Amino acid sequence: MPPKKLYKVIFTNQGRIYEIYAKNVTNSNLFGFVEVEKIVFGERTTVVVDPSEEKIKTEFSGVTRTYIPMHSVIRVDEVDKKGVSKISKAEGNNVSQLPGPVYLPEDKFK
Repeated sequence: MPPKKLYKVIFTNQGRIYEIYAKNVTNSNLFGFVEVEKIVFGERTTVVVDPSEEKIKTEFSGVTRTYIPMHSVIRVDEVDKKGVSKISKAEGNNVSQLPGPVYLPEDKFK
């Protein structure tokens, strides 16, 4: 049986960098969005709790599918093992956002 796929999705939102893990990442039927389903979080089997992962877990609690604007996605990786989901500040020169939204040609609106 082939191993189950797991994706690490890194994106920006309101001046912060989000790193989440999901079982399914596809292009969306909504133009300009990436669809992320089945978000995976760490197990609560240990006594040590990571506050950064708890914050992102609270933010995405009850979410079965999320749509991320394509221009906000920094990177999508297929990984073997799940890491720690986290939210961090976008500081320094290590992250630059692409200019402006994506536009369709004018003939698509007629």
